[in-house]
Amino acid sequence: MEAQGAAERRRFELGPELSEDGRFIRRESAFRRWVTADGSSRFPAEAGRYHLYVCLCCPWSHRAVIGRVVKGLEQAISISYVDPFRDARGWAFTGGDFVDPLNGFTFLREAYEATDAGFDEHVTVPVLWDKETGQIVNNESSEILRMLGTTFDAIAERDVDLYPQALRSEIDAVNDLVYENVNDGVYKAGFSTSQAAYEKAAENVFAVLDRLEERLGATRYLVGDEPTEADWRLFPTLVRFDAVYYSHFKCNRRRVLDYPSLWAYTRDLYQQPRIAKTVAMDQIKRHYYTTHDMINPTRIVPIGPDIDFLAPHGRG
Repeated sequence: MEAQGAAERRRFELGPELSEDGRFIRRESAFRRWVTADGSSRFPAEAGRYHLYVCLCCPWSHRAVIGRVVKGLEQAISISYVDPFRDARGWAFTGGDFVDPLNGFTFLREAYEATDAGFDEHVTVPVLWDKETGQIVNNESSEILRMLGTTFDAIAERDVDLYPQALRSEIDAVNDLVYENVNDGVYKAGFSTSQAAYEKAAENVFAVLDRLEERLGATRYLVGDEPTEADWRLFPTLVRFDAVYYSHFKCNRRRVLDYPSLWAYTRDLYQQPRIAKTVAMDQIKRHYYTTHDMINPTRIVPIGPDIDFLAPHGRG
C-alpha cells in the first residue's frame, strides 16, 4: 500500500491550472529577465555564457531549439535535454541522452531552487540558464525565442532576421492570435474537464486554423517572404497536431493533412535547413501519451499515424 501511495503521489496532475468550471488556464512563467546586447540587464549576450534546458517533446521548448539552430548559436549556447516522460516530480534527467553535464541536476526543479530557494511553483521548459551567476534568466518560451532571434546577433553564425523591424507589429498580432487559439488552444481543449469548456476551446482552434489556411493560400509564410518568429511559433503545434492533438486532445474536426495550404506550409518549414533534426516524433508521442494519465490512463502509445513531412511541398 505504501508503494502504491508513493506512485500515486508522483502522478502528474494539472492542479491550479484547472478552473472550477473546467477550463485550463496556463500559469505565467516565473522568471522573465532578459539578456541584452549591451549588458544593461546584468545579462550581456556573450558566447559560452548561457545554457538551454529543453525537452524535444515540448512545443514550447521546440521554439527555443529552432531559434538556436536557425540563428547558428549551437557553439555559443550549450544545451541539455530532459526526459520526455514527466510525473509530479517534474522534468528529470534520467541518463543516456537525458543528462545535465553542466550542473549535474537530477531534476530540473533544482535549477529553479538554485535561482529562488523558496520556489514552489510550476517547473517548465525551456529554461535559459546563466552559467556565470548560476541562475535562471528566463523560462518564458516566447521571450527566449525573441532573445535568440535578436539579442545574440553579434555572436550568431547565421545572418537570419526572425523579427524584422518593418514587420514587427504584424508579427506581434499574428503571434497573439496563434498563441491564444492554436498553441495554447489545443491545451485548453485537451485539458478541459467540462464539455462546454472543451467545445469552446476546440471551436476556437479550428476557427483560427481556417483563417490561417486562407492566409497561407495567398502567401508562402505568415508574415513576409522569409520564415519569421511567427512561423517558428506556429510550426511546433502543426508538426504535433495529427500525431497528438487530433486524438489525444480531441481536436478532431480536421487534421492538418486536411488543409491543403497548412499541410504544404508545414512540410515547407520542416524541410528548411536543420529543422528536421529538431523534430523528435518518438519523444513527442511518448511524452503526451504516457504523461497525461487523466487522459490516457493505459499509457499506450499509438503506432501511427504515418506522416510524410518530406513530400514535396510546392511552395517555392
